[in-house]
Amino acid sequence: MKNLNILVIHIKATFNNTILTLTNKRGQVLIWVSAGSCGFKGTKKGTAFAAKKVVEIFQKKSNDYFVRCQKIQIFVSGIGPGRGKTLRGLNFQKLKKLILIREMTKIPHNGCRPPRKRRL
Repeated sequence: MKNLNILVIHIKATFNNTILTLTNKRGQVLIWVSAGSCGFKGTKKGTAFAAKKVVEIFQKKSNDYFVRCQKIQIFVSGIGPGRGKTLRGLNFQKLKKLILIREMTKIPHNGCRPPRKRRL
């Protein structure tokens, strides 16, 4: 495994799932973990508990990469329930090389018309 200069952690927290992806600066995927790959199914994938488990497995898998890198960036997108748990779960003592946390959630500025409300 070669020495990596900058690693990027992408966190995508939706209402249905939480996905953590580790990439290099070019965007080439090195590791990815989701709530579905951790064994959660259905609506349980969108919970904060599932996000906590995703972070634990992600840290075990990515430990070798964190040792070899020089800088770490975090990009967060989505507004799901696992978002806060994921950020708190990442051990920032291990991530002393952290240089950036960026919010990437897309917000419409009165763009497309939203779908109609469900009537139950």
